[in-house]
Amino acid sequence: MIDLRSDTVTLPSDEMRDAARDADVGDDVYGEDPTVNDLETQAAEVLGMEAALFVPSGTMGNQIAARTHTERGQELLCEEESHIYKWEVAGLAQHAEVQPRIIAGDDRGVITPEQVRQGYVETDLHRPGTGLLTLENTHNSKGGTAISPAAITAAADTAHDLDVPVHLDGARLFNAAAALETPVADIVEPVDSVMCCLSKGLGAPVGSILAGSAEFIEAATRVRKLFGGGMRQAGLIAAPGLCALENRNRLAEDNERAERLAAALDNIAGLTAHEPETNIVLIETDTPAAAFLDACEDEGVRGVPFDDHVVRFCTHWDIDDGDIETAVDAVERAVA
Repeated sequence: MIDLRSDTVTLPSDEMRDAARDADVGDDVYGEDPTVNDLETQAAEVLGMEAALFVPSGTMGNQIAARTHTERGQELLCEEESHIYKWEVAGLAQHAEVQPRIIAGDDRGVITPEQVRQGYVETDLHRPGTGLLTLENTHNSKGGTAISPAAITAAADTAHDLDVPVHLDGARLFNAAAALETPVADIVEPVDSVMCCLSKGLGAPVGSILAGSAEFIEAATRVRKLFGGGMRQAGLIAAPGLCALENRNRLAEDNERAERLAAALDNIAGLTAHEPETNIVLIETDTPAAAFLDACEDEGVRGVPFDDHVVRFCTHWDIDDGDIETAVDAVERAVA
């Protein structure tokens, strides 16, 4: 079975398994796990931030950021199809207790400075005030679009002019950096905090990183504890995360395979492929997405529905060139 549902389905490498077995560990709630501390230090350096925090999941990282940056009852600006709003079980309402004010970004998920200004609400007797702007890169629902540093900077600078902090959901940030041929630190330089996943394209079995200023991370650590994310001998899962950080330089391979997959599927009658920017391929289908995916699975390929007639295929490090060719042949049979 060629599993293209997500880059979260990867299996840890032998190196990761060995690192987990041999990791030096301690009680991370006391700050005494040396492997976690090493991971947080290295991640902060890669991201160009003062400090970082190891968290169990990207969703938890995003929700911790929202809670830490805001006061209860404030508004949060976000793109209408952003993951933090669309796919995190209304966590903004339940955890941060903020009111999302959604912005319709362009077809790539980009929010303009004008939209930030229009969405901004000043605090007064009747209105809650804007407490945070969230951005996303890559933008999952838009097909893994790699948002340029210039677009991130333009929106973030406008928010800062309004005294509003900015959080970047960078679940697949390293895929964006590979596509843009830009260091991740340059992409996140304008924002106040960033979350990036170790368990997607980088291949770790679990875990994400939340990074920002030392003061922000100190406050976020307390919120992590509140959310049940305080971990003990977490070096066992942080060690594969250290290995994952080294994988960031191979993500261009996943992006290139996505391009080849999209080009080949676009030549199949009944399918229209969006040109991918990173490792996510969106395919429009003449038949209902569910029926198309059932037929694909019968032929040995798995994907996920994104709309009634749109499916997503995602390349990752468990997929090689031969798998791409096999997947295309299988999809062709499924359509036939």
